[in-house]
Amino acid sequence: MTGPRAQSVVAFGGGHGLHTSLRALRRLVDDLTVDELTAIVTVADNGGSSGRLRGQFNVLPPGDLRMALAALCGDDEWGTTWSNVLQHRFAGAGDMKGHVVGNLLIVGLWELLGDHVDALDRVGRLLGAKGRVLPMALTPMDITADVRGLVADDPDALTLVRGQVEVATTDGVIVEIALDPPDPEPCPEAVAAVEEADWVVIGPGSWFTSVIPHLMVPAMRDALVRTEARVIVVLNLEEQAGETPGFGPADHLSVLAEHAPDLQVHTVLADRSSVGEDLHELQQMVAATGAALVVEEVAEHVGSARHDPALLAAAYARILEQG
Repeated sequence: MTGPRAQSVVAFGGGHGLHTSLRALRRLVDDLTVDELTAIVTVADNGGSSGRLRGQFNVLPPGDLRMALAALCGDDEWGTTWSNVLQHRFAGAGDMKGHVVGNLLIVGLWELLGDHVDALDRVGRLLGAKGRVLPMALTPMDITADVRGLVADDPDALTLVRGQVEVATTDGVIVEIALDPPDPEPCPEAVAAVEEADWVVIGPGSWFTSVIPHLMVPAMRDALVRTEARVIVVLNLEEQAGETPGFGPADHLSVLAEHAPDLQVHTVLADRSSVGEDLHELQQMVAATGAALVVEEVAEHVGSARHDPALLAAAYARILEQG
């Protein structure tokens, strides 16, 4: 008699949110619950080391891709060492200040190989990564947002804000986001991974600049709508200054639905402590979408803005097991 079949999972996001989700999902690869893990990463960053390299070499920003690769490194000496090397940021006062080793490695391989996916796969093999990392698109792009509240004498006026950093730190209220160009070249391997997946995980992360941008790539949105994979949406633990001020759990889900109304969600995962008094509203919102709500303790501690990888892994395992 055999046990449950190991399943394939595709995780969407960027930055610290995706890094934490991948650290959790990597544990399920270790215990054979997941046999194929793919990260699909937002590539619109225009700040820091990534922004400098993007501007100088006209390449995709490598930073979020690097963080995803680091998250997939094992906990043994080899994995820990390479994760630390990949994440090492140069200090000092010269031109290298602020650059990250992993960013330079990825961009160097892109130049040598001329192939985004091949280069990322080679970095993954070097690290012993327990999964694959792919960009959401192959075209350098900018995030734009219609923002309300930036015109002093007309608080309802909309202002167009351009750039991931600028959108993430705006003082106004984000109404809607878009990509420029609006139809970036899709990554074929990423689209195929979604089409062949058993499960898709969306979030946690910066909602408007790391999570929703995936749904703005037409080919990727179409793949997510068509796929037979079951979609898990992981809600953030709190509002985020600049992006989601005043947002409760239901607001995150509502904005996601506004940007991708055809997306069928199977499960919404929320943290018990962070939901608090908003639980009833969230239950109503999730029920209206036809999804199941799973409420677990998945934060590092009560009041934390970060998910705990071990608790998140246990929650993922239970959802996958129940199907």
